Amino acid sequence: MALKETLDGGKFAVTTEVGPLKGTDISEIMELAEILNGKVDGVNVTDQQSAVMRLGSLAACSILVEKGLDPVFQMTCRDRNRIALQSDLLSASVLGINNVLVISGDYPTLGDHIDARDVYDLDSEQLIWTINRMNEGYDLAGNELQGKTDLFVGAVVKPVSDTDESFELQLTMMEKKISVGARFFQTQAVYDVEVFERFMKRAVQFKVPVLAGVIPLKSAGMARYMNKNVSGVFVPEHMIDDMARAKDKVATGLEIAAQLMRDLKDLSQGVHIMAIGWEKKVPDILRLANLA
Repeated sequence: MALKETLDGGKFAVTTEVGPLKGTDISEIMELAEILNGKVDGVNVTDQQSAVMRLGSLAACSILVEKGLDPVFQMTCRDRNRIALQSDLLSASVLGINNVLVISGDYPTLGDHIDARDVYDLDSEQLIWTINRMNEGYDLAGNELQGKTDLFVGAVVKPVSDTDESFELQLTMMEKKISVGARFFQTQAVYDVEVFERFMKRAVQFKVPVLAGVIPLKSAGMARYMNKNVSGVFVPEHMIDDMARAKDKVATGLEIAAQLMRDLKDLSQGVHIMAIGWEKKVPDILRLANLA
């Protein structure tokens, strides 16, 4: 079932994501397409993730369409001006790509081409507005399109904040993105269910589906690294201890992810699994979470 159909029907949605490789070898994408087909409602394709040059999201999304999946075209504001952004959106629509997730994108200095110039011609709110304007049949300059788009637009939000001020800011930004046309949200990774519940008690007023992010833990070191370096992510100490003591860290990491998904099922409208190298294990996680 397509992502939009699932969410519009009030059903619990499951999405995951894949990151294209640096090169023209698409064998891994083809293999993942076979593994994920029929298991998830949507597959995000990252757009030059972490500002590292890779195969483009648009091409990878097209491959997934051909393999019978419903891709989510991640689009960053970092690399393209408004002409290129709109052109890629038209191309996505023609290729049968129906979903777009708008993100700002990491700065080039964090990636593998540190001398690259960032663009940020449009910010995320402006790009969301632009997509909805194109859905109405017009480009950003007001010109009428010869065939309008029909794109299902999503955005991101961080449900975990360090301060009350940043918590309120996330809700304000979420409301602004909805006002310009965001139809669903995917969150940063969630590990503390109580904190997520607090967020959802406020976010429910917006009446827009929220897919809670889940990143399977691979080690205690990974958890500590995210706590120190990844904004909006906090792994509780008891999970870190469980990973540190685990003899089978793969099995423990998958079970923690599955338990989180079971706990989040009644609080959100779906989950977004960011497997980060464990994409082939997504069906195992879904089975453990009783979502297969």
